[in-house]
Amino acid sequence: MNNAVTTTGMRVEPRTGEAYEIAVRGHRILVDQPTDAGGTDLAPTPTELFVAALASCVAFYAGRYLTRHGYSRDGLSVDAGFEFAADRPARVAAVRLDLHVPPGVPRDRWAALQAVASHCTVHNTLEQPPRVDLTLR
Repeated sequence: MNNAVTTTGMRVEPRTGEAYEIAVRGHRILVDQPTDAGGTDLAPTPTELFVAALASCVAFYAGRYLTRHGYSRDGLSVDAGFEFAADRPARVAAVRLDLHVPPGVPRDRWAALQAVASHCTVHNTLEQPPRVDLTLR
């Protein structure tokens, strides 16, 4: 029995050069490649969006924790960086996230904040990767 929940679909279509437009729930997101990779650098790369998805998920979970416990989100931010693997297949080898805790959050709450933030949906997905099925039509 499959307990998976299907969410809103997405469509990705080429726009110009190496740029593609992602359509999801009425939103439009553009991705492109840097000029040294043949693109026009109109938008982030898909890999940058991947890391941004993780960083924004961590920020969302941290923000919810702060609100739930009566702390302000003012000053909350997440800096993210990544490194590509040196070998094949092409992939991200490491992601670095720095969660900036707002002033006023006592240090004795930081471990709980980190525990919540590090269990966001995107992070959990990386820890337990999904099956990916690619079908040609």
